[in-house]
Amino acid sequence: MTATEQRTQGPLAGITVVGLEQAISAPLCTRHLADLGARVIKVEAPGFGDSTRAYDSVVGGMSAHFTWLNHGKESAALDLKSATDLGTFLNILATADVVVSNLAPGALDRLGIGTRDLSRDYPRLIVVDISGYGKGGPLDHKRAYDLLIQAEGGSCSITGAPGQPAKPGIPVADVGTALYAYSAVLAALYDRERTGRGAVIPIAMLDTVAEMMGFALNQVIHAGTEPVPVGMGSPMIAPYGAYPTSDGQTAVLGTTNDREWGRLAEMIGRPELADEPRYAHNDTRVEARDELDAVVGAWCAEHTLAEIQKTADAAGIGNARLNSVRDLAEHPQLVERGRWREVGTPSGPVPALLPPAVADGWPVRSGAVPALGAHTDAIRAEFE
Repeated sequence: MTATEQRTQGPLAGITVVGLEQAISAPLCTRHLADLGARVIKVEAPGFGDSTRAYDSVVGGMSAHFTWLNHGKESAALDLKSATDLGTFLNILATADVVVSNLAPGALDRLGIGTRDLSRDYPRLIVVDISGYGKGGPLDHKRAYDLLIQAEGGSCSITGAPGQPAKPGIPVADVGTALYAYSAVLAALYDRERTGRGAVIPIAMLDTVAEMMGFALNQVIHAGTEPVPVGMGSPMIAPYGAYPTSDGQTAVLGTTNDREWGRLAEMIGRPELADEPRYAHNDTRVEARDELDAVVGAWCAEHTLAEIQKTADAAGIGNARLNSVRDLAEHPQLVERGRWREVGTPSGPVPALLPPAVADGWPVRSGAVPALGAHTDAIRAEFE
């Protein structure tokens, strides 16, 4: 392809992905694969479909979750307990490259299509098996949702305020698992090019959260102390937080190392604090968090957000504005960089963000959000 030719297909064109999926983790993984050109066949239960379809109807009759997670896919309403539909499904697998599943524990085994069966019968198939707790251990039978895994994995204990644990607003267990699954699929496709064989990739949501908790685990294991949640801040760094401004907004700023602390102290007109032994290093500043927050907060309360951000930028101090979701939807950094596109739905086009990671020159497919079973007849005819 010459420099003047425009590429029309994404890097995963020709790859077929089957999604035995619901909720967030598996659908987000397969949606990213669809964005890069893969054909994604979403297998849903007739009459019910993915559970997120029924969460609400805010997007022209479709739910916010389902619209976010499922554009660019084909929906096949197949009853896998039916011999006929199971036969169609197995015919799909015979030509598929990847299957991603996050059904309830034991669901695939009960249908006779567990990971071992699939690996034996379709040796080139890449099988991603997402579960809450992984196979083995005392909890492998339990259903798992984002809140449950975050609670079990300690994430909620370091979020919120002391004595008031909170679930992060973003479903980090689901999203983190989706991204691990997505990256593992890409690695497995590359490996298959070299070996000719597929792979079975088990991914436990608890393992994802445990990995994300690495710094907190190290603190407990090596220092013997539990991180204390600090709301808008980090239990590991100080000063670092959110501070009201004189014009009724909230500035978010702070330091991530001792050099930045010196610059921040000078920025707020208190350079002597940088030489105070109790504040010299981050570990002691964490112990004095309340004192330092009071000092930084008093300075911010005397300045507007614009003044704070201009001064902080000049001083090389990271800073941000505490935005609402509405602010994000209208954020000029997204608008001016062309981060929005349109995708189709049964009720018309809606805005959707482009995927975060796309190489220059890769076209992104902006497929439609499918109605339940919209492609069933066509898929049955193709794979009968």
